[in-house]
Amino acid sequence: MIPARAAWVLVAVSTVIWFSALGFRTLVKPDEGRYAEIPREMAASGDWVTPRLDGIKYFEKPPLQYWVTAAAFKAFGENDWTARLWAGATGFLGVLIAGGLGWRLYGPAAGALAATVLATSVMYFVIGHLNTLDMATSVFLQAAVAAFLFAQGAPPAAREERRWMLGAWAAMALATLSKGLIGLAFPVLTLIVYSIVERDLRPWKRLHIVPGLALFLVIAAPWFVAVSIANPEFPRFFFVHEHFERFLTTEHHRVQPFWYFAPILLGGLVPWSTVAVQGWIEGWRPSTGSGSTGSGSTGSGQVGTVHAGRFLALWALVIFLFFSASGSKLPSYILPVIPALAVLSGDALARMPGRTLRWHLAAVVVAGLVGLLLLYRAMPTVPDASAVMLARYANWLMLAVAVCTATAALAWRIARDRPLRGALVLGAGALFLAATGLLGYQTLGRSSSAHYIAEEIGNALTPGAPFYSVGMYDQTLPFYLKRTVTLVDYTDEFEFGLEQEPGRRIDTMEQFEKRWRSDPVAYAIMKEETWRQLEAAGLPMRVLARDTWRVVVAKP
Repeated sequence: MIPARAAWVLVAVSTVIWFSALGFRTLVKPDEGRYAEIPREMAASGDWVTPRLDGIKYFEKPPLQYWVTAAAFKAFGENDWTARLWAGATGFLGVLIAGGLGWRLYGPAAGALAATVLATSVMYFVIGHLNTLDMATSVFLQAAVAAFLFAQGAPPAAREERRWMLGAWAAMALATLSKGLIGLAFPVLTLIVYSIVERDLRPWKRLHIVPGLALFLVIAAPWFVAVSIANPEFPRFFFVHEHFERFLTTEHHRVQPFWYFAPILLGGLVPWSTVAVQGWIEGWRPSTGSGSTGSGSTGSGQVGTVHAGRFLALWALVIFLFFSASGSKLPSYILPVIPALAVLSGDALARMPGRTLRWHLAAVVVAGLVGLLLLYRAMPTVPDASAVMLARYANWLMLAVAVCTATAALAWRIARDRPLRGALVLGAGALFLAATGLLGYQTLGRSSSAHYIAEEIGNALTPGAPFYSVGMYDQTLPFYLKRTVTLVDYTDEFEFGLEQEPGRRIDTMEQFEKRWRSDPVAYAIMKEETWRQLEAAGLPMRVLARDTWRVVVAKP
């Protein structure tokens, strides 16, 4: 058994680290700034239907996270910690769900280990501390899967089955309000594939489709209707451009090879990568019991007629293949795969003999030593400002990898006689690795966030004076300035919004120069090379602040 005291200590320390780490770093461009600024503007304007970024209509994603974060800003103030609170809270909830599902399917040891694997996997921990939409989406999908499996394990037609299935439908609705149609598509697609593989249609008879779909629509549909009435251009852009065209075309310029997510997933599962592979393979093994009934469980992974291990393995495979086939790829897309793999890993670890675990731990030690060597050789030697910041961050990473490697070596020594305790020791090292690597990123803050430059110029700005963003847009600047800026000769993700409201941008540099000369007081931010060009052209301006790549100027 897992030592109870050690398990509770790890849980307590993890909880403190998890939530305290949310506010340590400044927001990083682009995503963190974007998903803080939209709710800031929503809270300021009182318009909870039409999302806007820099005052421009922004329909790429649904509003659930905007709503929650805007409400949090009103309750707790506009700061880095509050901006990340929704991602952090849902991420922590996901750890609890993984632990509960692992416990229910495979027993208490597997549940505790599933939660440990998920909480300390590098990608999950990092995304749980970034202000993006991916974590909440992943957790609601995870909740839908867990509720579905719990429903399948309940007595047929029982009230417990209905409650769990309605919970699954509600979770799918919340996932849809977080990031779109994948909230419904992934569960349905996985169930279709499972039914084909297992040649079993019985789970479909227990979905409570009529009341479930009604609940789904009650939760998810009102905003889609309201925003479409207020903005008739929304449905085509959101459902066609942001879903089908994003998947089928390369229009978003995120083209990557089919195998792109394989190394990302393995790297994101560090230090549990090899354990997760074993867990996924063993998820296909035949059940060892007749399944669970009511609220109990045999620990066999069988829930009613559903082989839970195979369902979770298929869930991971379906999502992996779906995004691998997509014409638009970003690393965080693969996040919903990790909770399922964590549950399968928890089961594998709970059954794993010490000798096998030591092979996995040896792989971690070797990978850690190789990582230290690569980090040392990659240390920059050019003594400029950027190189200094990179060198400082490399030192943080080397510390994180060194400690994790040392704890893996200690776990290897322990695991021969006490494998579960060895797994927990690795979990502690993994937590240090993820937390230290993330917190150390603040050494790059001056190049990745506008916090410092906004702090430097904040008191010098005249209220109401125009602020131009020339040929660029730093996603974090409006949030820290607590105001929007006027775009100059810049489109990028604002293209659709500017087509609807073209007057919200200055189209050319010539128009900007004319406007600037006519303004009695004005401010602008631009890249260093743009500033040099305008200075050479004789544009009247004085430098207020600058960093490694931006210059803020003022007039007079």
